[in-house]
Amino acid sequence: MQKTKILFLVILTNMAIWLAFNRPAPQVSSWTDKIEGVSFSPYHKGQNPMEKIYPFPDQIDGDLKMIRGVTRSVRSYSSIDGFENIPGMAVRYGLSVTAGAWLDQDKDKNEREIRNLIRNARTYTSTVPRVIVGNESVLRGDLKVKELIEYIRRVREQVPCPVSTAEPWDVWINNPELARNVDYIAIHILPYWEKIPLKHSLKWVVERYRQVQQAYPDKHVLLAEVGWPSHGERRGPAKPSTVNEALFLRAFFNVAAENKIDYFIMEAFDQPWKVDLEGVMGAHWGLFDKDRNLKIALEGPVKEVSPLPLPLVFSFLLAIIPLSMYLRKKQDQPFNGQLFFAMVIQLSISAVVWIVSTPWIHELLPTETLIWGLLLPLQAGLLVVVLINGFEMAEMLWPAGLKRLFQPLVPENGRDFPKVSLHLAIYNEPPDLVAKTLDSLDQLDYPNYEVLVLDNNTLDADVWEPVRDYCEKLGSKFRFFHLGKWPGFKAGALNFGLSVTAEDAAIVGIVDSDYIVRPDWLKSLIPYFDKPKVGFVQAPQDHREWQGSFFKEMLNFEYHGFFQIGMIHRNERNAIIQHGTMTLIRKQALLDVGRWGEWCICEDSELGLRLMNAGFESVYVSESFGHGLTPDSFAGYKSQRFRWAYGAVQIIRRHWRTFLPWNSQSGLTAGQKYHFATGWFPWFGDAFNVIITWATLLWVAGVIILPRYFGQPLYILLLPALGVFLFRLLHFFWLYKARVGCTLKQRIGAAIAGMALSHTIGKAMLSGLISSNKPFLRTPKCENQRAVIKGVLMAWEEMLIFLTFCLSSAAIISRHGIDNPEILLWVGVMLIQSLPYGAALLTSMINVIPALVPRAVFQQIFVPGKMGLRFFANRTENG
Repeated sequence: MQKTKILFLVILTNMAIWLAFNRPAPQVSSWTDKIEGVSFSPYHKGQNPMEKIYPFPDQIDGDLKMIRGVTRSVRSYSSIDGFENIPGMAVRYGLSVTAGAWLDQDKDKNEREIRNLIRNARTYTSTVPRVIVGNESVLRGDLKVKELIEYIRRVREQVPCPVSTAEPWDVWINNPELARNVDYIAIHILPYWEKIPLKHSLKWVVERYRQVQQAYPDKHVLLAEVGWPSHGERRGPAKPSTVNEALFLRAFFNVAAENKIDYFIMEAFDQPWKVDLEGVMGAHWGLFDKDRNLKIALEGPVKEVSPLPLPLVFSFLLAIIPLSMYLRKKQDQPFNGQLFFAMVIQLSISAVVWIVSTPWIHELLPTETLIWGLLLPLQAGLLVVVLINGFEMAEMLWPAGLKRLFQPLVPENGRDFPKVSLHLAIYNEPPDLVAKTLDSLDQLDYPNYEVLVLDNNTLDADVWEPVRDYCEKLGSKFRFFHLGKWPGFKAGALNFGLSVTAEDAAIVGIVDSDYIVRPDWLKSLIPYFDKPKVGFVQAPQDHREWQGSFFKEMLNFEYHGFFQIGMIHRNERNAIIQHGTMTLIRKQALLDVGRWGEWCICEDSELGLRLMNAGFESVYVSESFGHGLTPDSFAGYKSQRFRWAYGAVQIIRRHWRTFLPWNSQSGLTAGQKYHFATGWFPWFGDAFNVIITWATLLWVAGVIILPRYFGQPLYILLLPALGVFLFRLLHFFWLYKARVGCTLKQRIGAAIAGMALSHTIGKAMLSGLISSNKPFLRTPKCENQRAVIKGVLMAWEEMLIFLTFCLSSAAIISRHGIDNPEILLWVGVMLIQSLPYGAALLTSMINVIPALVPRAVFQQIFVPGKMGLRFFANRTENG
């Protein structure tokens, strides 16, 4: 019953979306009479005057026959290449013809045009009531006014009907000499080209018509072209669409009848060949489309005519299988969680179908089709990220169905505790820092353990000898090993530790050099190893001494989110990421899977994957048992995340076959394969973003430098990026509010810190794809002043890209103005793309401000309760 209810709601939502995109336009008066006149260019698909491919006589005749039911008159533009036959054909259908001659710089062709025009005007006196000599010849610059007047004079002398030429309204206003040499004024008024919004267009047309009438009161004024395109780019607030074309024409027909305006609408049929001259919109001014189907309703409701219903029905059919599988698998999940993710599935698949069907719904230029094809995998990838995040939200916002929730254990009295060997690998760490960690290990409430301090690659005796001496003071439980120059990075040191571990030790624990652990850590978690299949037990990474530093506070809660959200989500399917601190491992399991991988700079995560592949279970307890230090500088923060991301690619390159769904040799379950295949997907998204960033900036340069070849991106290709960004914001803030105990200010700080790493992660992922031998990057701790300066310098790339985005946005606004919503959407998407780079610069500056300005000023800006963040600090968390 619940499954049926959810499917019904999903179908309902899908239909609501279709109705939202296809709702009828506001009511406008119908038009039931014939149209006075239409511009007539009978080119069919594949025909193009630029390539000298002209309509066949039977095609012209068929088109005239088709439109005789909707109009009384047609206007032709040429009197050669078969178009000279139009007046004779029109006789059969009772249509009058305002015949035209096309004039340009080819004088021989002009002579043929003029000769045939004169002959037709004399032959078909009852069919050709007037003629037009030239079409926008002055506007194009093909003829000077005096040259055009000479052609008009010759025709006037030889035909029995009124003669004029056709030009935009302002050309007539600016050339009274031209007006004096014609019998009537033939004007073009096309509000779309003038960037007039639809709601003002009709009034504007009438005003321009009256303006020309007033300028030449002794001349009859013919509105020789008037209309609105059904498709193409916006021009400012003027938006082409089928609905807008219908609204404009129906309103115009009624106004024209009331005011006795003589007119030809632009035009009878869509003309695909005009794309090369005017862009997409040039091909879509017709009453009929290129296949001769009527595009607009002249009476009744007006709505967009598009093939959208079929893709939306298809999207639901595609969604049925994943929806049914999900609802069957998650029957124990709360209704709200099931409904939420079912909606995410449906909307994501609908978006994919919408994007894939773009070339059929919207006619694209060849370059636009190429871009659509190149962006298609990326846009599909963005929607995969939405699905991944949506699944996490459904499970973590409504966690009642979670089964693998582990808590600290209280061991029974008198039980045996296996021996634990704690390994502390250190490299060039401050002795005082390590001493605090050793003191906390010395205070562990556990009867049977040893501590191995594994100093590797530290060359300065003043650094490692004090640690050795301190271990001697702590007693025999603590053993110190100075390895000197040692291969294999941290993994090499840990493998050495395994070789000197007490033989009777059953569990190996790993602690970082800056961690202060709780005394009950081992007693609370070791009992989980009573189950033989448990290979390792993980507690969260957590941090201390971040209070009082807004920079470290940002980092602390950015880390915290993964351990309170992502790790719990992964733990549900026994697929957590093992971390190299606060982790306990069954020694025999560690030996069985081949020890630590010295080839990988994320040896901890790689080991966890091998343990799971060998069939061992993991246990994740979300309560913190130890606290380390956050990096002191933005430089250290970035280098740590670079290592994690680079190591992730190393793991994927080594183990990708293990993740394949059809690999029956893999020891991973389906859920584990899912998490290891998708868990790093957002980081690959950051890598794609690096590529898209440069592509965007190059495209902007093309729009500015080579506007003939580069147009504004289609809004339909921009919307998915905007939608995914908004969804990820929702994902972050909603989950943080529900699962992480922090204030709004801390959530915002964590979001900024997370975004600040996007460029670093993207570079790491790309670097990992093309290399495999990056050195181990130690995360600095207790850094001095020089590291702070380094933190500023390490944001220089992000700063330059951020400034380039800002300048690019300003350039686009300067070039196109702010009255075009699609331009604003483009600029908005670019500014969203710039946010990670701006966040990096901001995070770096927050890091260094205490060193660059007086403390009192810093406190006024960043310390809770002071000026800058008082709103966030004092806000109550009421949900």
